[in-house]
Amino acid sequence: MDNVKRIPTEIRLHQKSRLLEVHFDNGARFTLPAEFLRVYSPSAEVRGHGPGQEVLQVGKEDVNIQAIEPVGQYAVKLIFTDGHDTGIYSWDYLYELGENQIQLWQDYLARLREAGHSRKET
Repeated sequence: MDNVKRIPTEIRLHQKSRLLEVHFDNGARFTLPAEFLRVYSPSAEVRGHGPGQEVLQVGKEDVNIQAIEPVGQYAVKLIFTDGHDTGIYSWDYLYELGENQIQLWQDYLARLREAGHSRKET
């Protein structure tokens, strides 16, 4: 991504379909599933405290976003129905997730398979 800071112009939660829709000031629009956002939470609980300390998230197919809380002028905190609420999603991170959603999802599915887990379809 370039060094331009992207700012959301609209964030809309669709709880029934478990999707977070984010529109950015450059016209980009991303629709991010709650499960995807949960397994890619920027929290230390998921990412660990350094390289190699990531914790693979399993069984998150039915998770939803319960609430969205603003964090200053730079991020949101997503509160998930499984109780997870420690990830701070900066605008840049949300944009990165949106831009790379297909590859990141494939990477996640590959990590699940490598760890011997499967994902139930919802």
